[in-house]
Amino acid sequence: MQLYRAHVLVCGGTGCVTSGCMDVHAELEKQLEKNGLSEEINVIVTGCVGTCDIGPILMVYPEAIFYQKVQVEDVAEIVEEHILKGRPVNRLMYQDKTSEIAEFIEKYYDIDFFNRQTRIVLRNTGVIDSTKIDEYIARDGYQAIAKALTEMKPIEVVEEIKKSGLRGRGGGGFPAGIKLELGHKADGDQKYMICNADEGDPGAFMDRSLLEGDPHSIIEGMMLASYAIGANQGYVYVRAEYPLAVDRLVTAIKQAKEYGLLGDNIFGSGFNYSLDLRVGAGAFVCGEETALMHSIEGLRGEPTPKPPYPTDAGVFGYPSVINNVETIANMPQIILNGSDWFNRFGVENNKGTKVFAVAGNILNTGLVEVELGTTLRTVIFDICGGVPNGKKFKAVQIGGPSGGCIPAEYLDTPITYDSLTSLGAMMGSGGLIVMDEDTCMVDLARFFLDFTQEESCGKCTPCRIGTKRMLEILERITEGHGQPGDIEKLEELAESIGDSSFCGLGRAAPNPILSTLRFFRDEYEAHIDGHKCPAGICKGLLNVEIIEDKCRSCGICARICPVNAIAGQRGQPYVVDQDTCTRCGLCIESCPFDAISKH
Repeated sequence: MQLYRAHVLVCGGTGCVTSGCMDVHAELEKQLEKNGLSEEINVIVTGCVGTCDIGPILMVYPEAIFYQKVQVEDVAEIVEEHILKGRPVNRLMYQDKTSEIAEFIEKYYDIDFFNRQTRIVLRNTGVIDSTKIDEYIARDGYQAIAKALTEMKPIEVVEEIKKSGLRGRGGGGFPAGIKLELGHKADGDQKYMICNADEGDPGAFMDRSLLEGDPHSIIEGMMLASYAIGANQGYVYVRAEYPLAVDRLVTAIKQAKEYGLLGDNIFGSGFNYSLDLRVGAGAFVCGEETALMHSIEGLRGEPTPKPPYPTDAGVFGYPSVINNVETIANMPQIILNGSDWFNRFGVENNKGTKVFAVAGNILNTGLVEVELGTTLRTVIFDICGGVPNGKKFKAVQIGGPSGGCIPAEYLDTPITYDSLTSLGAMMGSGGLIVMDEDTCMVDLARFFLDFTQEESCGKCTPCRIGTKRMLEILERITEGHGQPGDIEKLEELAESIGDSSFCGLGRAAPNPILSTLRFFRDEYEAHIDGHKCPAGICKGLLNVEIIEDKCRSCGICARICPVNAIAGQRGQPYVVDQDTCTRCGLCIESCPFDAISKH
């Protein structure tokens, strides 16, 4: 066995890859070889570390030194100063953004973003090389399936998942153990287990990061679930926009076959299992289980009414169980450590942890895993650092386009399925978008509805036509042409769409509108009755004006205006032609005297 003096972990998640981590990795290997250190230092490309806005990231062990925003030209200094001389490079360390002075934190485990989390699902991401099966096995990988196949009957696996209280992490929170039980009891010589990795919510990247950083946990979870229900075939359905996740999953499946962990008579138990990958074209509706099954069958991805439920008639007409990536990734840990262990995390009726992709107007963007029951305030402010640039927190959108907006007065709400539903939101897959005081909630509702309407499969009239009519009303309001009665029309359409759409995606499409109307109705009224956007976002309701006593007649604004809407002369305040102005804001950004405002 090769022994190393130190290990250098290079974050290889999609975020760091796009910021140049592979170039940093190549330079690191080059510098280590140049200094004769290749045999002493082990370089590992991991999955996503979690802090997605500060890559490329390097971590040096055993000291656990954390480096951020590392560029190719920084690598030689790290090798020479830290690896050779033992002197960490302070200027590249993680900086506490919440501190008023530049405070550098060198140890990985001293950073609040990490030490306030509880990592069960993400325990391997950012730690192991996901392309090497041996590293997964070294972290107790495939021990759970070995235990299940050699010590447990299928129904015992079902019962253990039931006792754990694990609920589906993909949307509505249906108990995972009950779903397995339905699949176990279903009649049929052929059954299928399906992993839904068609993550399509704007701002969501939890499943992608798991597939990239710990694909073997998904394979092992699929094996456990398949053994529990009596299936010998599984499918992982991944969207084509996740090429790195697809590549690492393909590699992991190949390795598992080579190790005899997929195939016939696994562990001499008589259990035969095959796992295949299906790559979807990226239709948002294929996140709905019946549409996903049709896509696997080679048909158009359209939902169908239930019943029959997938556990009765799923893929190719056979009993099928579908769970999302995070749900499946929990199963190996539950079987290995026991349901009592899992029940230590979370709160009543909401056991375990939940992974969130936190984005938007937030100091620390990234992946966060916390126990269910943790408050929104803890996630947004204590872990992710709060809202930057001195702005006030306004709301958080949780649950993606099917979720809802939660305002500041509910920041101390514990994150549970029931508490979020009571506020008109939903857990969803775990996208969490933070908004500051400059966000227009009417425009935000328009954005999400525009996405949903564009992604509607068009099969049912309520979703196809109803969302289009709602979008037209919202566009009219944000353009400054709102009419009395528009709010009532939105509420009426929302109720109708929610009651009569075929699938859950259509029924949940009005949620962003309903939640913003519930908590920010005054903004709708200001747009319609007062012809004003309080946040100063909606261009159709804004006027750009030059403040006379501040204007220095420098002419910068006139020169930078792309439509020549500003005119004036030396010694006189400049003037904006409101009919020509497009409200792009370039003049406001360029004025050195803060003499231009929009209202």
